[in-house]
Amino acid sequence: MAQQHLDPTDPKGEALGRYLRAQATEFLRALRLHRETGGATANGAEDPADAARALRRSVRRISASLHTFRPLLEPEWSESLQPELAWLSGTLAMEHAYAARQERLLLALHRLSGATVFPAQAAAAASSPPAAVVGGRSAGAEPVPLKTAQAAAGPPAPAPTTDRGNLTVGAAKAGALLERQLTLARTRAHSTALQALGSSRFHAVADKIAVLASEVPLTPTTPTTPLHPLAAAAEDRLTDAITALPLVTAGSPYNAEALIHGLSPDPSPHPQDAPWHQVRLLLRLHRYAREALHGTGGPTDLRLLTAGQALDRHRDASEAAAAAASAARTPRIAPATAYALGVLHADQRHEVEAARFAFQQCWQKQAVSTP
Repeated sequence: MAQQHLDPTDPKGEALGRYLRAQATEFLRALRLHRETGGATANGAEDPADAARALRRSVRRISASLHTFRPLLEPEWSESLQPELAWLSGTLAMEHAYAARQERLLLALHRLSGATVFPAQAAAAASSPPAAVVGGRSAGAEPVPLKTAQAAAGPPAPAPTTDRGNLTVGAAKAGALLERQLTLARTRAHSTALQALGSSRFHAVADKIAVLASEVPLTPTTPTTPLHPLAAAAEDRLTDAITALPLVTAGSPYNAEALIHGLSPDPSPHPQDAPWHQVRLLLRLHRYAREALHGTGGPTDLRLLTAGQALDRHRDASEAAAAAASAARTPRIAPATAYALGVLHADQRHEVEAARFAFQQCWQKQAVSTP
């Protein structure tokens, strides 16, 4: 559990005000850059995706601070702003999520099947959506090029066995199906983000953050209130959530129950994944609380960095597996296509288990080495 004693150098509420003003300033800078790019990169201008990432980065930190340090902030203001920040962050994240999921699944299909080409890629490239205004990569980027996929997958696979041959037969159609579905979802996310950024709802959020850049609505007692107890409470919540995780199951090389659930007709999220997603969110809150305490230039905790990377990998693989299972439920697809999607689903559930194991090793190693 986190230690509750107060450090004599523990920063007070004034440090929280400086941190929030800095994040609000970063948001306004990213918003100005986003408007200057106009959704396209030209003449050496900044990539609009960089501006979108900066917007999301500052929004997440402001939202996390409102959650962790809520008692130090004016209640009505923070309670009205936090759900709006969650809406904005989620809206801006979706396009990148679909693009990354498409790339992950197509590369995995190539690796599993040893196929040399997905016939639908050329046609899909011609109908790809416009350049992205939001997200971690351009939504208008062409589907994963064959040369890129081959380079990432390594040297050509050996001559296929019977099972590999059966997989190769369905892999091309499975890849084309996933490409259609995820490109459509990415295009819709792109349109949703554009509408959001032009909406009165967004402008109201931006106006509040603009005010925050100069004036933080702290309570009267905040300037002299230590931040450490609230940051320690965030660490306690993280520790408790990790303690409740089934780390023994995560130490197994393969979790058959996860595969069985994923291939069932039930399209609901995987019940085993929710506690891990919650730990990922709590880890982020803890990390941002440390930033508020020590500043963005403070010491880097390699344990938190490694654990966060493992949980990001877990989230990505979990969502990719769900996308493969959803595609496998498409009516009237060929048996070979369904077979390829089933293999792909199992592969991504293996990745989920590997990420859990990596997190377990990271966290338990730290627990042993900490006096």
